[in-house]
Amino acid sequence: MSTYIARRLVLIIPTLLLVTIIVFLTVRFVPGSLIDIMTSQMAPESDLGGKTVAEYIKHVLGLDVPVHVQYARWLSGVVRGDLGRSLWTDRSITREIVNRIPISLELGIMAIITSLLIAIPIGIYSAIRQDTSGDYIGRSFAILCIAVPGFWLGTIVMVFPAVWWGWSPPVEYTPITKDFGDNFIQFIIPSVIMGMVMSGTTMRMSRTMMLEVLRQDYIKTAWSKGLKERAIVVRHAMKNAMIPVVTIIGLQIPVLIGGSVIMEQIFNLPGIGRLMIEALNQRDYPVISGVNVVMGTAVLVVNLLVDIVYAYLDPRISYR
Repeated sequence: MSTYIARRLVLIIPTLLLVTIIVFLTVRFVPGSLIDIMTSQMAPESDLGGKTVAEYIKHVLGLDVPVHVQYARWLSGVVRGDLGRSLWTDRSITREIVNRIPISLELGIMAIITSLLIAIPIGIYSAIRQDTSGDYIGRSFAILCIAVPGFWLGTIVMVFPAVWWGWSPPVEYTPITKDFGDNFIQFIIPSVIMGMVMSGTTMRMSRTMMLEVLRQDYIKTAWSKGLKERAIVVRHAMKNAMIPVVTIIGLQIPVLIGGSVIMEQIFNLPGIGRLMIEALNQRDYPVISGVNVVMGTAVLVVNLLVDIVYAYLDPRISYR
């Protein structure tokens, strides 16, 4: 296992390098010109060293050199842990991301916990009570969670209570260290909406895998030995059924780092997702690249952790 982990960690390096190249070049193709936006907001100055406003801005921002030179400068900073500085505010991008990660982490953790609390119990119950009314209700609820868009639910929650009852969810961010109650109230609604949307796929997979495991010979042997249903489901079936479910959960975990762009925008949460939206609107290339590199790193690390969890859930799995 240790050899496998070491090999995967080494392979992360060229993968991340490829990610940085794709991200750095892709953001340059975002419609709209950063220089045009800045020029329109900057009054022409008489003393610009003989340069036009556009040329002066390019020189100050370091955009007057070839793209490969810009990439080399940016990559050298990334290697040192410095993601650069915002082209608009000149703030450290690393510090900005570090300040916003706790907000996205809180939202993501609450959403994934909500998703698991909904999905796994309903999925397991639907499997052990196959083709009953409870199974049909659970399957219908899973399809509903998959079909209903999260942004639509978020918009409905923000608009209709305000129209009908004059109440809307709080939109002024309160740090958890300042007031736990207000912070919890602000996060619980978007996290429940995100959790419901994410739970649909997990619910369906949990049911499918539990049905497959319950048909295995060793489960039939456990039934014939007179074990209670709870012991068979929890001790024998559930652990083996969770392997594909872990894969789905692993794909959702990057939400812990990246947050939800839509939910953070609707509920006015200053997390990573909202930072990305602001950077895209302003064509702030270093911020866009920095956030994507952090997200790419998180996805690679999560994939490695998911593979390790596989071996824990099923001792038959070995990595060579």
